Amino acid sequence: MTSRERVLAAFAHQESDQVPIDLSGHRSSGIAAISYAKLRKHLGLPSKPIRVYDPIQQLAIVDEDVLDRFAVDTIELGRGFALEDEAWADWVLPDGSPCQMPVWALPERAEGGWIYRSKTGRVIARMPDGALYFEQAYFPFADMAGPKSLEAAMQESMWHSIASPPGPLADGMEGLKRFGEGAKRLCAETDRAILALFGGNLLESGQFLYRNDNFFMLLAGEPKKAHDFLDRLVEIHLANLEKFLGAVGPYIDIILFGDDLGMQSGPQISPAMYQEFFKPRHSLMWKRAKELADVKVMLHCCGGVRQLLPDLIDAGLDAINPVQITCTGMDSRELKREYGKDLVFWGGGCNTQEVLPKAAPEAIRRHVKKQIEIFRPGGGFVFQQVHNILADIPPENVVAMLDAVR
Repeated sequence: MTSRERVLAAFAHQESDQVPIDLSGHRSSGIAAISYAKLRKHLGLPSKPIRVYDPIQQLAIVDEDVLDRFAVDTIELGRGFALEDEAWADWVLPDGSPCQMPVWALPERAEGGWIYRSKTGRVIARMPDGALYFEQAYFPFADMAGPKSLEAAMQESMWHSIASPPGPLADGMEGLKRFGEGAKRLCAETDRAILALFGGNLLESGQFLYRNDNFFMLLAGEPKKAHDFLDRLVEIHLANLEKFLGAVGPYIDIILFGDDLGMQSGPQISPAMYQEFFKPRHSLMWKRAKELADVKVMLHCCGGVRQLLPDLIDAGLDAINPVQITCTGMDSRELKREYGKDLVFWGGGCNTQEVLPKAAPEAIRRHVKKQIEIFRPGGGFVFQQVHNILADIPPENVVAMLDAVR
């Protein structure tokens, strides 16, 4: 089977010749640039510039030789863009290692660390010296003097305005044309399944703009105002979805939405609140995506969300990621037994909280094989570690994890 066939077989709930593997197919299955540099050295691969694909989380572009080494079956749509050296500028990682950042997302040195500013000059993100990634520094709707329109506020929000490739290369009519051409070219050049990162965040967008506490109070105390905000947000998402899939729809396999609905201890919101505020809007967006293109819908959704899975499935979800198996209610066997016929588990392959950073390679191999034995039967499984491989993970542990799959 080709990689694309292998991944699509998982969505058809059919076992394939090998368990499909995702590594860096999206911004929550990647590897920190610091860790990636160590992995390349450990594997004895030729020296290459370390390029930071996701500036906020400091994730690396995983090169073709590493994808081949671990027989990875996925690739992110953005890998078809910013291929020229001119798209990158020299920078330095928090551990002092040289790297490159997208020219449109080069941080500024200030205030005992690094910062990002919005186009208005406001500091919207910070990475203090000693930290390993950027954190949001400004919440537009938490500030009475902040922007009044939703569109303006999104430009003042870290997660909405600091872009991975293609970034501004896809802006405007000419950019959309280039976006489609790049997607077509990538599709012709790879047999890996192509994931397209759309976003379409709802709960998270409220948290990014109002701040978590304020948005929870809005949902609970001012439901009409919350509905008005979410209606306008969905209008923006749907308009962007039309342009996005109009350009790349024929060339992608999976469209990725995002909304972290869970915590370590369970959902952030009750099923009743999900049903009132978010389910109808998720359903609207996911249905429209499938009308616009022949795509599967995946939701990146961290935390313990077991109580919400029936509603997510009913709303049209095909796959959930990262399957955070250490959270309350997220027992692997129970999830597979209850939802394995209706949902693709894209993740849950290796515990990144306790096993990957702390266990010896042989223990990691045993853990991975156990997870595969649980999730693989009947298809509906794509191997991915639970979220990104962070900067402190030993390279031998990464190798043990990925080699165990094959």
